[in-house]
Amino acid sequence: MTELTTHTLEVPGAVLHYDIRPADSADPILLLIGSPMDAAGFASLAARFPDRTVVTYDPRGAGRSVRTEGGESTPDLHADDLHRLIDAIGGGPVDILASSGGAVNALALVAKHPEQVRTLVAHEPPAAQALPDREQALAAIADIRQTYERDGFGPAMAKFIGITSLTGEIPADFADRPMPDPAAFGMPTEDDGSRDDVLFAQNLISCTHYEHDYAALRAASTRVVIAVGAESEGQMARRSGEGVAARLGTEAVIFPSNHGGFMDGEFGMKGDPDGFAAALRKVLSE
Repeated sequence: MTELTTHTLEVPGAVLHYDIRPADSADPILLLIGSPMDAAGFASLAARFPDRTVVTYDPRGAGRSVRTEGGESTPDLHADDLHRLIDAIGGGPVDILASSGGAVNALALVAKHPEQVRTLVAHEPPAAQALPDREQALAAIADIRQTYERDGFGPAMAKFIGITSLTGEIPADFADRPMPDPAAFGMPTEDDGSRDDVLFAQNLISCTHYEHDYAALRAASTRVVIAVGAESEGQMARRSGEGVAARLGTEAVIFPSNHGGFMDGEFGMKGDPDGFAAALRKVLSE
């Protein structure tokens, strides 16, 4: 594998940064995407595919990718960014491993541009609309956003960690329960007054509340595989993924580790990147 190169792409409302790790391979480009996580989170997984050309990118507003317009960064907007990115790297079809909010965005891409994607492995999309307890989940997520607007990053992140690590259905009284102490999670307790966090200000509501076009996804030429973490059983992201798979008429594939199973310490998250890469290779080769 030759040296990584970094490029920029101007899209409506943003300038995206993306990285190419080229390899002499006849396989499709492997695109690794998250949201709001940037390319740095995929360093360990990318290193385990030296035989494939791997592309990673920073979504608009995250990492190096600067927004030139405000407002919510919706899955449809991210999907259009991905459509333009794939055009910039050759037009596809590519293979995609998309995780978390990136999986929501990639599903939106496939619904609109299936010709650009051969196989999509959508890992734990937090598609709260697909949950049986969606009303409680959506209300709880809205409360997190309100907490951010009222109290700032630390309290909102403490609630976010609480809901994403919860096992089982979201309680109807989530918003009325005592607020977790941000310090217990290593989060700031003081409000610095900023309200421009990429997760809470730009993506939280639009991502989790997104209504997928399941008819388009079922009709797509793209092979869509929903993946969930072995250690995530009962958690919202896994349950959402299982709900999406059911609406597609498929079953979710179990991948090793947790929501960040592909990481090897990036952002303080330790998964099983070797096992995750092996599972991804297996799915892509089927």
